Amino acid sequence: MITTAPLTQAFAALPPEESAALLIAATDITLLIDKQGTIRDLQVGSAELADMDHSDWVGRSWSDIVSIESRPKVKALLNEAFGSQEQHAANRWRHINHTTTQGQDLPLLYSVLPAGEGHVLAIGRDLRPFTRIQERLIAAQQAMQRDYVRLRQLESRFRALFQAIAEPVLIVDASSLKVVEANPAAAELFSETVRKLFGRQITDCFDTGSGPKLQTLLDSLRGTRQSEATPQRLTTAAGLGVDVSASIFRLDGSTLFLVRIPGLQSGAAEPLTTARRPLIDAVDHAPDAFVVTEPSGRVLYANLAFAELVQLDSPEAAIGESLDLWLGRSGVDLGVMMASLRQGDAVRLFPTLIRSRFGNETSVEISAAPVLDARTPCLGFTLRDIDRRPQTETREGSGLSRAVGQLTELVGRVPLKDIVGQTTDMIEQMCIEAALHLTRDNRAAAAEMLGLSRQSLYVKLRRYGLGDIGADDGQ
Repeated sequence: MITTAPLTQAFAALPPEESAALLIAATDITLLIDKQGTIRDLQVGSAELADMDHSDWVGRSWSDIVSIESRPKVKALLNEAFGSQEQHAANRWRHINHTTTQGQDLPLLYSVLPAGEGHVLAIGRDLRPFTRIQERLIAAQQAMQRDYVRLRQLESRFRALFQAIAEPVLIVDASSLKVVEANPAAAELFSETVRKLFGRQITDCFDTGSGPKLQTLLDSLRGTRQSEATPQRLTTAAGLGVDVSASIFRLDGSTLFLVRIPGLQSGAAEPLTTARRPLIDAVDHAPDAFVVTEPSGRVLYANLAFAELVQLDSPEAAIGESLDLWLGRSGVDLGVMMASLRQGDAVRLFPTLIRSRFGNETSVEISAAPVLDARTPCLGFTLRDIDRRPQTETREGSGLSRAVGQLTELVGRVPLKDIVGQTTDMIEQMCIEAALHLTRDNRAAAAEMLGLSRQSLYVKLRRYGLGDIGADDGQ
């Protein structure tokens, strides 16, 4: 231990009481130990350690109150303290774990100092704050490792999907207009290998007459906040007329263009027919939201109106998600519509709520039709915002008004308890009728919508005389 003479003299000039107070304040715990290793006294300078029970430490051997693996360290510290001057000069710090009544180890860092008259002072520092920091560091490292593995898996899935997609797709650097990624379908369209497309100017992939139009298409994305530009009709360098669509995105501080050539399949570079392109453009810009899904409900296509309705940055953000993600009565409404669509029946004016990604709810009416006999079976949904529609008195509303009028006539003639009971029955009946109306008399779906078991619904149907109940309905 290295000290200076003035510092030693300053400590020597302090009264014993002040020296002891200074030592206790500078350490978390101080033990007074004799030559036999028995604790004769202790002082705690840490508020956190002061809350622990140390009453049984005094009079016990220091080795008896530490964990088994710490006992050799205690013996080594005492040997150094009561050994030669050279041994004591090392003044080592050792990590020792105390056992507690709560069954948890208390980690302390100890060093020993001579105290005269055959005693030594063991001064300790609480290691739990450092342990907690180490635990947080390990947790952060594990979280980073999990994120790294998840990103690697995501990149693998992206590359597998990017390579397998039949639509030609190019990813272009916005500053240099050079191709940085291309899928095999794009390489086949431009009669090049994927490797040869890397680093090539995107304008070189089209004829000289299409270069300015492509430049205008990409510049329109840079200068506005829109995420996708209107498709343009261009001609490839091989003379093939194609429709080119572009969108912009940012990754790791770089701006990139996603250039798509929709309507082409790998091995058959045929453009969309002139009759179908106006139809797609009309659906893209229709005022009502339009969504095409797989039979399972996963979105294949969404137009701009749907992206605005659910507050997405672009229609592409909805692709791959389940339509049920945005429906108000999650898990119920889509199931009710799917039950009809899978049977080949259309759904008309189905009332529900659409929930945006920010939690805003909008009342909508949904009409849907199945296309199950096509090469790619799908379902089409049209969603119309009815929040701005003038509110008219509904059949249920007028019935409720008449029911309220009838109930008010009972005041003074019938006890309040009976009026409340009749009101409850009336509301329950009206809710069941509304659920049956929404589900087109699908009682299993109505029970799920009301949060009832099928047996409970059948009991209530019998009670209110709603419909014919078969002999096996309650099974």
